[in-house]
Order: sequence, then structure tokens, then C-alpha cells
Amino acid sequence: MRDSGTVQLPFEGMPEKLFVCTPSKLAAYEDCPRRYRFAYVDRPAPPKGPPWAHNSVGASVHTALRNWYGLPPERRVVEQLPVLLKATWVSEGYRDDAQEREVFGRALGWMEDYVSGLDPLDHPVGVERTVGAKTGLLALSGRVDRIDRRGDELVIVDYKTGRAALSADDARGSRALALYAYAAERVFRRRCRTVELHHLPTGTVAGHEHTESSLARHVDRAEAAARDIVAAERSVAQGADPDTAFPTAPGTLCSWCDYRRACPDGVRAPSKEAWAGVLRDGG
Repeated sequence: MRDSGTVQLPFEGMPEKLFVCTPSKLAAYEDCPRRYRFAYVDRPAPPKGPPWAHNSVGASVHTALRNWYGLPPERRVVEQLPVLLKATWVSEGYRDDAQEREVFGRALGWMEDYVSGLDPLDHPVGVERTVGAKTGLLALSGRVDRIDRRGDELVIVDYKTGRAALSADDARGSRALALYAYAAERVFRRRCRTVELHHLPTGTVAGHEHTESSLARHVDRAEAAARDIVAAERSVAQGADPDTAFPTAPGTLCSWCDYRRACPDGVRAPSKEAWAGVLRDGG
């Protein structure tokens, strides 16, 4: 059985239903339409592969930092971090206990360095705050790691724990960050144009200041992706071959796809161990 999701064929003259989405939902389609179909259209969905260790460490660090901001200001000290990280630690995907302990220590070091540069008296506008906005085609929502207030403006902060360092081009090109800024400006009625990627492993910040035009371009591209999704879902609802409507996009991401085993192109891609993403450079 397939669930056509947001697709409803409207009566003539009735407005189209807004496409309900998050930045990650749009990104899934833009990365690979087949992956989108597996995640959001097919019901039941194909079984996923095993959990990834790099996702586990990312989720653990994000939740621990959220809980750090949940402490009273006088308790926001580096010494609280081992307890916070241990309480939120996700232990799935690691090669063995030794690797898990090593990665825990590594992640704790990232957080200690990062938190030492934060003002414990600072009160962000939002921590893991959901923001949303509507356009002519989208009902958009997403959860932001942190929203800071700097002067009269808001800043979108996104934590990153991957191995690769990030650049200003990464911040500029991030559709998710741009859509978060677009939505936050409307939710809080305060200018929000600066977006930042805080890369904890290197302690670096990659930032970009959007203009009204650059945010509009990101929204336009998001709407274009939504139109393509709606067209594909509608064609399946009308009897088209789902494999044709949602083609694969073979590439390096196939090796890391949760649905690799269910995809003919995915199974031909080199397989990755669940713990490969947390290896240090060189193994």
C-alpha cells in the first residue's frame, strides 16, 4: 500500500493545498527522489539499515547542549558536561565498546572547548525552537538548534559534529539555514539574516549574512522542489510507475543511505560500516 501523502486532487476552482514540509524533507527529495519516496510516500516504508554511529554522536551532543541551556545560569559550567552528555548518550552504531568510549571522550572534549567560550548568563531567544512560516505554496516548519539575539537582530545557530570542516560557502548555500532565518524573522517579527554553522570538532564558526533577495532565492528553490514532489506524487496517485516518478540519483551519498538495501542503485554502491563516520582521518 502506498500513501500519497499531501496529494489531493482539488475540485476545479479550489486553491491548491499548501505543501507541508521541513527543510530535511525537501533535502531528501533534492538529494534523491527515490530516497524521498521510501521515507515519505511508500507505506509501509522499506526497512532501514542499522543505526549510524555519527548520527548517534550528533544527537547526543545536540541534546546535551540543549540541556546545558536548560540549567540555571549559575550551574552552566564545564563541570556539568560529563553528566549531561552521559545522560543523553545514544550508544547505537559503534564498532565496539572501546570505540564508543573513545568517541564519548572526543565529543566531551568538543563540548568542553565550545562551552568554555559561551556566556552562561546569555539567554538565547530559542534553543531547539520550532519555527514556521507559510508561502504561496509551502507550509514550512523546522527546529533550530539555537536562535541568538545580537543587538536588534536574530542569528540562526546550527551545531555540526561531522569530520569535515565547514566554510562560509557552506553557510551561504545551506537551504535549511536560509529557511530557518526566513521563518524566524516572521515568527519573532525581528530581522534575521545571519546564519552560522558551529563546527564543534574544530571549534570554528562559518557564517553568512543573507539579503532579502538571497533568502527569496532559497524560498523559490524550495517551492520549485515542492512542485516537483507534488507532481511526482500526483502522477503515482494517477497510476504512474513509482520508480519512474521517483528516480534514483546515484552518487557518493548512496553508500550512506538508510535505504541502500532496498534500492537497485544503492546496493551497487560501496557499503559503509555503521561506525565508519566516526573514524578519525586515517582510520
